[in-house]
Amino acid sequence: MSAGSSKIAIYGAIGANVAIAISKFVAAFFTGSSAMLSEGIHSLVDSGNGLLILYGVKQSEKPADARHPFGRSKELYFWSLIVAVLVFSVGGGMSFYEGIEHLKHPAPITDPTWNYWVLGLSMLFEGISCFLAFREFNKTRGDAGFWATLGSSKDPSVFAILMEDLAALVGLTIALIGVYLGHALNNPYFDGGASICIGVLLVSVAIFLIYKTKGLLVGEGVDDETLDSLEAIARQQRGVEQVRRPLTMYMGPQDVVLALDVEFHDHLSAVEVEREVDALQDSIRAKHPEFKRIFIEAKGLTGKERGPLDSASVSPQI
Repeated sequence: MSAGSSKIAIYGAIGANVAIAISKFVAAFFTGSSAMLSEGIHSLVDSGNGLLILYGVKQSEKPADARHPFGRSKELYFWSLIVAVLVFSVGGGMSFYEGIEHLKHPAPITDPTWNYWVLGLSMLFEGISCFLAFREFNKTRGDAGFWATLGSSKDPSVFAILMEDLAALVGLTIALIGVYLGHALNNPYFDGGASICIGVLLVSVAIFLIYKTKGLLVGEGVDDETLDSLEAIARQQRGVEQVRRPLTMYMGPQDVVLALDVEFHDHLSAVEVEREVDALQDSIRAKHPEFKRIFIEAKGLTGKERGPLDSASVSPQI
């Protein structure tokens, strides 16, 4: 999926969250609802998070240079980690704190009309934003299940926005229940309890995002299925006798580095080996275009190195 495609979900999320945050703060001011204030904080944080992820996407698209010879694709992972920390600290922490304060100093909701209107409109806008994010997410799913794809996704500009949108919809539902029960039963503790539940929800989402982005930042590689496919492609190449397990690392969602150690039969000349290496690179890229840089170390059966052949010199990053 292209970066331009994933930006659709980000723009949708930013636009929805800005409008929703303003309406929630207005409702919280007139009604004194703790859950509504927490939801306003949540939407405000989501707006800022969308901007940070958008910034990360743009930074990651910068071309390679002397200071960044492998490009800057990991910028997206860095800013996604910052987003996860903000969701944890500001979103979850403030919601939890506001809920505790409301339980310590409960204030009854006098007129929930504002809350109902804002919550209804918020669900509408968040639903649209979630639909856009889910549509982009589905483009990478294939036949895999939702949770399996979410766990294997390497694109924070999609899975982070989708998780935030889903958390927003669940949080709105919790806030709606808290406001309704608090007013219907004349018990303000429901409102404070809803705020705490929203805080726990955001902390849970943040922990998931931190776990995902941490692995990508420290150098996560491709899955075993892709490694098996790479080995199979290499073994099918003419003259290849042995292939060591490939080494890979994600630089970005569609930017993976591959190091491949291949032993060719010693009857091949250096020119023939170079020709087969070029063909091997083409075969790998035809099936796995995400490998932007392929480093192949070619050796003969005697163990004598024929020299590492770097595909980046003949096929620069795109």
